[in-house]
Amino acid sequence: ARWSSEPVQDPTSTMASSPSDGARTTDGSKPGCLFCRIARGEDERTELVHQDDRFVVFNDIKPAAQHHYLVVPRYHHGNVKFMEGTDDNLQLVQDLVAIGRRMLEEQSVDVATARFGFHWAPFHTIEHLHLHVIAPTSDMGFIARAMFRPNSYWFVTSDWVEERLKSLQSTDPASG
Repeated sequence: ARWSSEPVQDPTSTMASSPSDGARTTDGSKPGCLFCRIARGEDERTELVHQDDRFVVFNDIKPAAQHHYLVVPRYHHGNVKFMEGTDDNLQLVQDLVAIGRRMLEEQSVDVATARFGFHWAPFHTIEHLHLHVIAPTSDMGFIARAMFRPNSYWFVTSDWVEERLKSLQSTDPASG
């Protein structure tokens, strides 16, 4: 069934980064990557609403709801589809979600009304790992509901990604 509830699996899905991930600079950023420039504070059009030593958060330029944040690691990581099932990758996803939750809580937004997720390659426009934090989902219009449809071919929830990374760990002969 083509329209299953799980995203399409790819034989290269256990790669650590996407095939186009390329070389990084000494600070872990990738030359030419917009989100790396934003993370370094080099894009004056983008206001950082949160930053720490590992992550930055900013508003999506085309918000799907009243609160639509992108949580981005400072170090360049490729699309979530290509993550290996390692403890570090699982922790990275959990940290992205924790920051997203904190952003909503600081704005007094009910986290239960939010959607946390990632665009699934090749259905993304930026080749840098980023979590979408969207709330409340009841504000989402028709197009946004389609673009951010949970566990579709093009968008997966953070819960789904965490379960996938755990299952990759349990099937990896080197992890047992």
